[in-house]
Amino acid sequence: MTVTATDRPVNRRRIVVASMVGTTIEFFDFYIYATAAVLVFPTLFFPKGNDTAALLSSFATFGLAFAARPLGSILFGHFGDRIGRKATLVGSLLTMGVATFLIGLLPTYAVAGYWAPGLLALMRFAQGLGLGGEWSGAALLATETAEKGKRAWAAMWPQLGAPFGFFLANGVFLILMEVLDFDSKDPSTSHAFMTWGWRVPFLLSAVMVIVGLYVRLRISETPVFAKAVEEGKKVKAPIGEVFRTAWRPLIIGTFVMVATYTLFYLVTTWVASYGVGKVVDKSGIKLTFSFTDFLKMQLIAVLFFAVFVAVSGWLADRFGRRLVLIVVTVAIIVYGLLFKWILDPASTTQGSMLTVLIVGLTLMGLTFGPMSAVLPELFSTNVRYTGSGVSYNLASILGAAIAPFIATWLVHSYGVAWVGVYLAIAGLATLIALVVMRETRDVELDRV
Repeated sequence: MTVTATDRPVNRRRIVVASMVGTTIEFFDFYIYATAAVLVFPTLFFPKGNDTAALLSSFATFGLAFAARPLGSILFGHFGDRIGRKATLVGSLLTMGVATFLIGLLPTYAVAGYWAPGLLALMRFAQGLGLGGEWSGAALLATETAEKGKRAWAAMWPQLGAPFGFFLANGVFLILMEVLDFDSKDPSTSHAFMTWGWRVPFLLSAVMVIVGLYVRLRISETPVFAKAVEEGKKVKAPIGEVFRTAWRPLIIGTFVMVATYTLFYLVTTWVASYGVGKVVDKSGIKLTFSFTDFLKMQLIAVLFFAVFVAVSGWLADRFGRRLVLIVVTVAIIVYGLLFKWILDPASTTQGSMLTVLIVGLTLMGLTFGPMSAVLPELFSTNVRYTGSGVSYNLASILGAAIAPFIATWLVHSYGVAWVGVYLAIAGLATLIALVVMRETRDVELDRV
């Protein structure tokens, strides 16, 4: 008797581990750069001068990865829709891992001059390429092997890689800063942390990549993709097919993700620079939390992120993706409009800042959790890797790449209230996309 793709057994426990471990590694790599972009790179990789200009330059290299991510989703999406999810996921992990490891070996501006920021930008671009192909592959690995009626719950597991990776990245930096007794308010370039300590997280990524490769090489191809291959449904040029036949879900998927990205990079990367006084409000009053205290607050808040990713998976299966995301997006808009009061530098305390972070990352968990189900459900099997990846990563340009840069300019020029207005506008764009989007909970992935 011939065994078909749908007859093949699926080891869902192994799938859960493979999707979550891989995204944890990828997001760890991505977040250690985000932390270093605030703490290290402005001092070590850019010419001395205006502190705000150096920070903006650092954020510009930070944003470069987001420009690379759509290219990564096209590149890896092509192979993911042509040769399979498994092999492509291995390639994206290696691309990200090698680039991250090499950042830990780069010479600084004092040693190599303008070659230093140039090489940093190149490695950041490579990080973006890798992550551009990573997320959609992990999401498809989970959704295309999910039990009926539990797809959002299954798709929630790779999403947990974001808070887990964030927790590991900031945790490693915090341990190094405590052990090396580093004072972020006086970042002497001769201090051990600034000479070699900051490199440790980047170099450690090599160990994590080896673990991730071991796990991913032991999984099988998804039955949904295998069935498409058996039925001869692969296309020669997935990106062309996406733009020809799936342009509407591509646009909707992109804007559905915009508020999620904007929220996350405002309440992590930008707010860190604001909280430690590297960015000063128009009023001239600046916050003076130490970087170690701020990392501790973020590590507490990210636990809420992880918990509510899981909650959102259950809610999206129970009540549908669209309703859950509409309610959460309205809450994000309200949250943004409250920035004038909750982030007022004249009244912000450590307790109020922690509350701001907890609320923001709770909303992040609720909006981020269902996305690895929603975006794949918008596309057919033969273009799903490409379509979901491109929409996810186009949103990264609109919602994340420019968010820390714009927020830094807004708070410096107009005050913190306008950063909240910026978040609310992003939320409104997502709300419109959700109103237009059809409910996808009951879509059969192998029948799209």
